[in-house]
Amino acid sequence: MIEPVVVSGGTQASRPEKGVPADPVPAAEAHAQPGAGGTPGVGLILSCLGVVYGDIGTSPLYALRESLRHAHEHGMAETAVISIVSMLFWTVVLIVTLKYVVLILRADNNGEGGTLSLVAKAQGVLHRRAWWLYLVGIVGVSLFFGDSMITPAMSVLSAVEGMTLVLPGFQDWVVPVTLVIVVALFWVQRSGTEAVSRFFGPVMLVWFGTMGVLGAMHLLDDARILQALNPLRGAEFIVQNGFGALPVMGSVFLAVTGAEALYADMGHFGRRPVRISWLAIVFPALTLSYMGQGAMVLSHPETADNPFFLLAPSWFTLPLVLLATAATVIASQSVISGAFSVSQQAVQLGLLPRLEIQHTSDTQHGQVYLPRVNTILMIGVCALVLAFGSSARLASAYGIAVTGDMVITSILAIVVFRYVWKWSWLAVLGIMLPILAVELVFLSANLMKVLDGGYIPLMFAAVVVTFMLIWIRGTVLLQRRLSSESVALDFLANKLADSPPTVVPGTAVFLTADPAIAPAALMHNLKHNRVLHERNFVVTVESATTPRVPEDARVQVEEVAPRFWRVWLRFGYMEQPNVPKALAGAKAQGLKFDVMTTSYFLNRRSLRVGKARLMPLWASRLYAGMYRSASEPTNFYRLPTNRVVELGQQMNI
Repeated sequence: MIEPVVVSGGTQASRPEKGVPADPVPAAEAHAQPGAGGTPGVGLILSCLGVVYGDIGTSPLYALRESLRHAHEHGMAETAVISIVSMLFWTVVLIVTLKYVVLILRADNNGEGGTLSLVAKAQGVLHRRAWWLYLVGIVGVSLFFGDSMITPAMSVLSAVEGMTLVLPGFQDWVVPVTLVIVVALFWVQRSGTEAVSRFFGPVMLVWFGTMGVLGAMHLLDDARILQALNPLRGAEFIVQNGFGALPVMGSVFLAVTGAEALYADMGHFGRRPVRISWLAIVFPALTLSYMGQGAMVLSHPETADNPFFLLAPSWFTLPLVLLATAATVIASQSVISGAFSVSQQAVQLGLLPRLEIQHTSDTQHGQVYLPRVNTILMIGVCALVLAFGSSARLASAYGIAVTGDMVITSILAIVVFRYVWKWSWLAVLGIMLPILAVELVFLSANLMKVLDGGYIPLMFAAVVVTFMLIWIRGTVLLQRRLSSESVALDFLANKLADSPPTVVPGTAVFLTADPAIAPAALMHNLKHNRVLHERNFVVTVESATTPRVPEDARVQVEEVAPRFWRVWLRFGYMEQPNVPKALAGAKAQGLKFDVMTTSYFLNRRSLRVGKARLMPLWASRLYAGMYRSASEPTNFYRLPTNRVVELGQQMNI
């Protein structure tokens, strides 16, 4: 069984039995989010276009092409074009507009989105840490990470391949050029989302405008394409072809890859800019593009091999290819930014070891950069480009991770709609069951691609799930062992009050995951240095189920005995813990911390594998490796390096 934990120094944190306030949900929090209230500015909407909609905005490059290819392989009639365009259009309407833009964006957790935000929101209302909820969230996050690798490879390859229409001998250069673009994209991530989006936003505005205009130019090539607006045309195609329609539907789903980024990236810009950008710019452009491509293929069937680029007149092909290449680079940004946000949430919720997290904006809290995640994604994307070599082959691996993540989002949304929003079961199931049924059909269609490359995202997701479960389980077992071998803090504090050792002036802060027991660093200090500070604070850092915690709810203090206090510091899962700053805020409770007389005592634990057999040997080695790879607590908790004392400890696992 999984036992979810709250992160604190890499181990489980215990909450006090009483006296701790419930997770705060400040009324003003929503207004602190960018774009949460009022009318968002043009600059924010442009930035939103550049980061959030890059992925789904480049789907017209390959969605209809791959759908037509599968229809041709199964000998379906040319008039199937109308039905396929109908399925493309209504899939976008149902999944993106209805599910995400109208419904899921409302289910933000104080301005933040993503699978783990839904998990935290559901967990908060259920008032318990349900293991199945965390398991569902872990699987969803793992699938999202798989998508974060495939999307850049697929998008950039599909655009660079367009150069073969201009330079027939360019085929041998497709992979090298793609690799150069991918490496450059990940290299600029260190500049932060804000800096990147300033350039990406205007480019995507030109992209959507160009895409819409080119589609509109071909709408009258064959007016029959307007029949695609009738949802019955898509339904008839499925009924007539039965299971034979599944391969086509697997490719149709490519039209909504990137929809999950709308929710995952919401914390970067806010709900309103995401909605306005979709309804005013992105959705109309996508509709015109798919309709225009369909009309052109009906009129000129030979264009089915590459309908998007053939929309353009010959003189505009090269500029369009260059614009598409820029757009696909930007398309990768949406999932990369989402991966950074989700990784930060996973760290704060105790699902991953501490990772270095760099905040890249002084004004928008959600904009972060994680160097290690960036490197892993870059290596994975380059490996996929080298392994598959073309977007057509990579399309087989695309879709499974996205559909799986969407199904999980729908399941979590049902819990939130019912228990957080208090909707009736009739309303919840009436809205979500049709959406979930459609997504399950798409998932079934994409599962047919497993042997053709779909195993790639599934294998990667399985690896991420394994890492998270081992980290959770190992942390719980390690903390149990520490608790069983430790001395109760109350007992030790009272004993030292009766017969103290040498007392030295100053303040000592001991970070610990379990405030009920005496920290190992405190015990080592007493054993080896034989001194006790004048004031001793046993500090536990907790992660709330809200993105941010207001300052007046940050600190809770409890006096244990003379010279001893317990302190709980609470941070939201989108905040970077800053222990000295939070402790300075304790003066409201009558405590004063002098930075120059405060020392921070940390326990540097070294794990030895194979002695205690807490887990199977392979799992113990994996956990020990992750434990060693965690970022330094001094940096993670923003401790002053010249005031930190580390004491070593070896433990067998």
